[in-house]
Amino acid sequence: MIELDTLDHAILRALQEDGRTTNADLADHIGLSASACHRRVRRLETDGVIDRYTALVNRQLVGRGVSVFVEISLESQREDLLDDFEEAIQRVPHVMSCHLMAGNADYLVHVTCGDVADYEAIHREHIALLPGVTRVRSSFAIRTVSDTTALDLG
Repeated sequence: MIELDTLDHAILRALQEDGRTTNADLADHIGLSASACHRRVRRLETDGVIDRYTALVNRQLVGRGVSVFVEISLESQREDLLDDFEEAIQRVPHVMSCHLMAGNADYLVHVTCGDVADYEAIHREHIALLPGVTRVRSSFAIRTVSDTTALDLG
């Protein structure tokens, strides 16, 4: 874990809210000189605290407004089967995230799609054919109550 002070936290909060903010605006916002702010941001990038910059796309506007959470169970927890599954799931279209789980299912996968028919095709053509899959349980989100990409840094 990397030591972060209150200025680092302020920088991270501001960049999570608007990753396109200029260094000058960021420096003004947190009360540093532009050069000191730039050095801190560079250090956060170099240390890997800032992993990458990205644009968030409005899923509704691009026809991917439906979220499906898919619990997947495999025939075993053999390391080679887990590796094969994890490699294959990364090639499945519309998968937003995949998590190895403790509990009833082995993996929890977040899929976005346009509608039920889109998901049916993804399920039939990709998910059901993944290595070692024995059970698939799909849950459709009715409405998103909270969805953030920003970590709460206190």
